[in-house]
Amino acid sequence: MSAEAQTAPPLEALLKIDFLIIGAGIAGLASAVALRRIGHRVTVLEKDDGSNQTSGGCRMPPNMSKILLNWGFEEELREISLIAEAMHLMIYESGEFIGTHRWTKEIIKEAGGSFMFTHHRDLLQLLKTIALSSGAEIRHNAEVVSIDSTGQTVTLANGDVLTADVVVGADGPDGISRRSILKDSNVDCETNSSLSGTVIYNTTIPAQSIYNDTDLAPLTEGEHAAYTWMGNGCNAMVFHIGGVDEFSFTLTAPGDAPEGSWAENVPITHLADALASTHCEPRLHKLGRLAANSSLTRIPLKKYEELKHWVHSSGRMLVIGEAAHPIPARSFQGSAMAVEDAAALAKLFLHLLNPDQISSFLWAFQDLRQERCEKVLRGELGNLDVISYPPGALQQARDDDMRAKHAAGKGALDSISEWDQNKGVFGYNAEDAADEWWIQWGILRERAKENGAPLGHPLNVRVEHLVH
Repeated sequence: MSAEAQTAPPLEALLKIDFLIIGAGIAGLASAVALRRIGHRVTVLEKDDGSNQTSGGCRMPPNMSKILLNWGFEEELREISLIAEAMHLMIYESGEFIGTHRWTKEIIKEAGGSFMFTHHRDLLQLLKTIALSSGAEIRHNAEVVSIDSTGQTVTLANGDVLTADVVVGADGPDGISRRSILKDSNVDCETNSSLSGTVIYNTTIPAQSIYNDTDLAPLTEGEHAAYTWMGNGCNAMVFHIGGVDEFSFTLTAPGDAPEGSWAENVPITHLADALASTHCEPRLHKLGRLAANSSLTRIPLKKYEELKHWVHSSGRMLVIGEAAHPIPARSFQGSAMAVEDAAALAKLFLHLLNPDQISSFLWAFQDLRQERCEKVLRGELGNLDVISYPPGALQQARDDDMRAKHAAGKGALDSISEWDQNKGVFGYNAEDAADEWWIQWGILRERAKENGAPLGHPLNVRVEHLVH
């Protein structure tokens, strides 16, 4: 796509409606940006105070970055991120280097975007700034305590009652929006399971501290890369964050942690204790000590049950992002799925001509996104498996294969099935998929309505069957 096409003003919907978005995370803010770009009125409700204390890095794969680039935010993205070129793989317990995987020009060209590293906090701030400058309203300290989806009404903890044409729940897997959809489906509660009692620790390290350490300085030399340690039921990752002179450090290790969120800091000593319990190589201990003056967050690694319906039976409320399709924390594609959701939602509502299309567009969104998100989740769980094998035949075969490929000058992940699946993930374009739905089904449905075709007419059934 040319630079002119990337920065051209987007078309606007002929009928503009009011959206209430619950949650100012990546899904909520990206949706606010996307919907404002096509003219809809947007209010975002966030229960936190807006101080944005989230710590740690964010990896943006090509299927995510190309959306933001196509929206015309290349300059802003370059200021807060850097282009990632490779991933180096090592053994967690010994530190042995066993291979590198580089993202080739062919993959990048085919995908249409870049691999980027940024600070999660900076990405949120960028989306917030763009949303506000485009005319969205963002209300902090606005905790939603009840949702009347039939009337598209939400009530805040301070007693305020707000109404919109569509309520979008983007408040995560444990938020009130997902609970409302479950209740609408006659499910009182939802089971979820910790993945083998595993906890993710997330922090940052000043880059200068790494530069000054002779053992760690090689992590900063040459190409921008993510360094991944693969261990027995645990793994770690370090990468340079663009926009700030810091490194992101993430540890996944066996343990227990109470329910919470990434915004809740815990004592940094938890990181050292976790590293000590996993028999890691000396450099990881050093990295843990260098984070001593940084904030630390932790969260249990969970797998949630699949949510059958993303749309309330009223046809006026939808859940997106982690509220619809939770993905293990700090997954490679977690933020990308949220931005893809925003892009697809806006593309559908670009075609809004009358209010009776709203329900169909919400159900079409689920039809578009559900299979895609399930496929990505399977891939992420597979990748997590591969880098956390216990000692045994699978672990030995993985390591031998990577060593042999490195010796032959090949990418360490070239033949691993989970990686092969991911290559297709990078080339996906959420906006193109929504455009294809409109051409294949949306236009036909509108023509059928104009000609007086009944609801069960073949031209209507593709969308309407979803409601049932």
